[in-house]
Amino acid sequence: MPLWRIFSHPQTFTLDQRKTLAKKVTDLYVSIGLPAFYVNVIFIDVDEKATFVGGEQKSNFVRIAIEQIARTMASQETEQGRQQRKGWMDKINDTLKESIIDRGELDWEMHIYETPRDLWRVQGMDAPPAFSEAEKEWKEKNKPVPY
Repeated sequence: MPLWRIFSHPQTFTLDQRKTLAKKVTDLYVSIGLPAFYVNVIFIDVDEKATFVGGEQKSNFVRIAIEQIARTMASQETEQGRQQRKGWMDKINDTLKESIIDRGELDWEMHIYETPRDLWRVQGMDAPPAFSEAEKEWKEKNKPVPY
């Protein structure tokens, strides 16, 4: 499961903008083989009275916290890992381009952390192994089923 939590002022994104960004995030992960229902995007409205950057109130700040569980990247200790991680960050930038990056009035940052797969369950079930026939079935049905 990727879980994206997008913290922003309540007026930063319209409902249509939220739907568009959530669809783009979902499409990003589906493009690498994940079932669409694995992807969770949660917009968390934070009033400017509760947002401070560098000790100053901000109403134009967007913070994106991403948890990735279903797939993890190779170690940053290897050249392959460094390339994979940079490539993934670049894909995320492409995903955010229209909704956030191209909006010059927004300040933003994001980070990714990876949760061990064995500490993840869906509907009480361990998720099937990556790229397995069971995972393909979950993807086709767009829901978890016993395997």
